[in-house]
Amino acid sequence: MSGVDQQPAGAGKPLRDVIAPGLDVLFCGINPSPVSAERGHHFARPGNRFWPAIQLAGLTPRLLTPDEDLQLLDHGLGVTNMVDRPTRTAAELTPEELRAGAVALEELVARHRPRVLAVLGVTAWRHAFGRPKATLGEQPERIGGVTTWVAPNPSGLNAHHQLPDLARLYRELRPA
Repeated sequence: MSGVDQQPAGAGKPLRDVIAPGLDVLFCGINPSPVSAERGHHFARPGNRFWPAIQLAGLTPRLLTPDEDLQLLDHGLGVTNMVDRPTRTAAELTPEELRAGAVALEELVARHRPRVLAVLGVTAWRHAFGRPKATLGEQPERIGGVTTWVAPNPSGLNAHHQLPDLARLYRELRPA
């Protein structure tokens, strides 16, 4: 796990980035839930489908728990957030926060150079990057110089995509 960003939680960043140079996929959530911020681990809110989706997609060999988020690195995966401020729903974020998060994300990605960036949430993508008509899938933009996809948000609050849909779409993210 050498090269992991080990900035401590706190000081405006309630969750550390789980990232190292050259990952296959860097997942970018919108922002942490209060539960994730309290526990200090990504996608920790009960009902979040990130962990089962990546396992079902074949990106991890077994179901990891939020407490094992650092083990993502062992599988060529990482995770960060676009906005650091915890909220109950992403709708509580301002357009300014999303745009500022986009700038910080681009810098992080350029520094660590994952093969693919996967932003988890099309509405957040649209606001953060000024692409009001963007759809799910590979994007024409290369954020931080890398291939960028927009994939569905795994939050249990997102009823548009069920677990098999998430797994199918997440499976497409790993470069061949």
